[in-house]
Amino acid sequence: MENYILSWHDSAKNTGGVKAKDDTDKFLKKLDYKVIDTPYGKISKVLYIFFILPLVLIKIKPGIVFVQFPSGTPVIMKKIITSIKKYTNAKLIMLVHDVEALRLHSGSGHEQETKAELERLNSADGLIVLNTKMKKWLTDKGITIPMVDLQVWDYDNLQPFQENPKFDNSICFAGNLGKSVFLKNLNLRHNLSIFGSNQLESYPENTKYEGAFSPDELPKHICQNWGLVWDGPKIDTCDGAYGSYLRYNNPHKVSLYLSTGVPVIIWKDAAIADFISKNNLGILVSDLSELDNILDKITEAEYAEFKKNAVSIGLKMRNGFFLNTALNNLLKTI
Repeated sequence: MENYILSWHDSAKNTGGVKAKDDTDKFLKKLDYKVIDTPYGKISKVLYIFFILPLVLIKIKPGIVFVQFPSGTPVIMKKIITSIKKYTNAKLIMLVHDVEALRLHSGSGHEQETKAELERLNSADGLIVLNTKMKKWLTDKGITIPMVDLQVWDYDNLQPFQENPKFDNSICFAGNLGKSVFLKNLNLRHNLSIFGSNQLESYPENTKYEGAFSPDELPKHICQNWGLVWDGPKIDTCDGAYGSYLRYNNPHKVSLYLSTGVPVIIWKDAAIADFISKNNLGILVSDLSELDNILDKITEAEYAEFKKNAVSIGLKMRNGFFLNTALNNLLKTI
């Protein structure tokens, strides 16, 4: 029995989403999964999926074909799934990165897209979903195949863990600054360093733009005490399409911070907040206007405990522990 992973190359560069897919490929290759490598060019991808992939799949013996969802457009994703089911006797496992029915298609008027997306998901033999909140939502929407939750993204971090920094409650935020509109209204007493592309024209006084780096390079530039996880236009809650999506997804920046040994500050209603709280990896907040006062009450000894736990979880992330565990649990059920 041989196992395979379909390696899909997204057009975007230097993003957490691409890093998550690349790392999944790397960790599965360490488990002796053979790579079905797709081209990089847009036209080449389409030609490959429709004309070459079936010829590759015919040669596959019973085993596992692992696909990261979504890969490409809905049409491409559907073709990948149907080809695997038609041309192989392998079990199809999909790792769910995003569910658009929970994000850009969460409002009314997207019923057909949502139905089609759920049908694609239900076509697999098993799913690795991000957390228990996403799993429950999918179950409520009619997903009947076995599902296990990942808990948190692994992160292939080749940089050294952050050395013990000066305890000053400094904060960093990494991400797409163009959609992180809340930052322009976040006027903190504590220093905030921000990383990423599409920065806004101006920020409050204690916010400093530090530049944009690749996900592999970024960890060595993080020297702050805390990593902030927040989304949407407001500081008193996370809302809007991307802010509300935190109730169901696992932001990849959580793993960036923890794999660097940096505790996190996260919205208390985020799906991954349960994981942060359970493992004592940081602090949960409902309103960023309260953050200065919350940080003022954190002692150096309390922070040291958060940091120790972050390093412990970060070591597991660097070795693909969470993917490996979820995959083993799923294989027992399909």
